[in-house]
Amino acid sequence: MMYPFCKYADETEVVFSDIKKNDKGEEVIYIHFERPTEQGFDSVRFELPSYKIVYKEGNYTEEEIEMFKKIVEQGAPYFYKWSREGGIKIA
Repeated sequence: MMYPFCKYADETEVVFSDIKKNDKGEEVIYIHFERPTEQGFDSVRFELPSYKIVYKEGNYTEEEIEMFKKIVEQGAPYFYKWSREGGIKIA
């Protein structure tokens, strides 16, 4: 399951997964950034807790990717909390 997090002015949409198990049986969460383009999508996906990029396609700049990485790093405790709660609860 993927849950919405936010959408930026450049149309980049951010979603995060519920807690999953990787091949080693460890709990992981995926945070996915995606922006529509004329050719399809720019996409980058991070994995928590490793903070590694596990998928990248398109034309996000290195500066954008660094900004996304900071969002993932600073938001990690919240992504875990919201994943356990089934997404962000907004009034």
